[in-house]
Amino acid sequence: MHQLDTLRIFQRVAELASFSGAARQLGLPNASVSLAIQQLEQMLGTRLLQRTTRRVQLTADGEAFYRRSRELLDEFESLRGMFHDGAQALTGRLRVDMSSAMAREVVLPALPGFLEKHPQLEIELSASDRRVDLVAEGFDCVLRTGTLDDSSLVARPIGHLVQINCASPDYLQRYGTPQTLEDLAQHRLVHYRQVLGGRSPGWEWFDGQQTRSLPMAGSITVNSTETYYAACLAGLGLIQLPLVGAQKRQMLDGGHVVEVLPQYRPAPMPVSLLYASRRHVPARLAAFMDWLHALIFPLTEEGGLTR
Repeated sequence: MHQLDTLRIFQRVAELASFSGAARQLGLPNASVSLAIQQLEQMLGTRLLQRTTRRVQLTADGEAFYRRSRELLDEFESLRGMFHDGAQALTGRLRVDMSSAMAREVVLPALPGFLEKHPQLEIELSASDRRVDLVAEGFDCVLRTGTLDDSSLVARPIGHLVQINCASPDYLQRYGTPQTLEDLAQHRLVHYRQVLGGRSPGWEWFDGQQTRSLPMAGSITVNSTETYYAACLAGLGLIQLPLVGAQKRQMLDGGHVVEVLPQYRPAPMPVSLLYASRRHVPARLAAFMDWLHALIFPLTEEGGLTR
């Protein structure tokens, strides 16, 4: 068996955590898959997969080898297509991560159109509010909102998402509508923290030169976008969110929330694509990132969305 085929078998076993599942997807006998992994481990002189009667999981060496083997196969696919004229069908699997709100409101509704053009692509979409480790967790790219701190990764800026301040009509009926920053002393903020336990900076606004903050009281702190929005709709306090999120959910036009203190909006939030530094970006990854960029740019301040 060709060594590149062996690497593909290993990758599929690792991703599915199953020998039999990999065999079914690859159209191979179970024995062939088991033999390929056994020979690969013998060649490398280390155990890549920990097998039990109930599960298959990567060892520490297996995780490191999985990341490097993905890079190698991606590089090979790029090399294979270097001298071909015309467009080629995009094949293979992409593993991407983004916030749950971006996935639900922007990407997933448009994704069928992209996959219709590239039916041989498979996409693994992680949608959560935690910041994943792109390299350690084997992601091809990450769509990230907020300030970047991954200096070892390649960042492709898309633009800035306009942010607004909102409250539910029920909340405003009970507490009144704030007109000044001083009024916030009589109001509550729904606090958002990716990791619970710390304190949020409070109310944030951009004064034209820098972001400023004002501590605020609040009876609830959440760590996901879904509960953040839900807490606002339940009348638990004020929130600060991207304008596109409020529009996509029809929160503003539907009258479910009302914008307050428009003169004290937070600074626009940067949105970027992150990927590992490689000499040759796989064609499927380049095409997907181009598509994401074209999809999201019109929703940014630079793309014209300012309300």
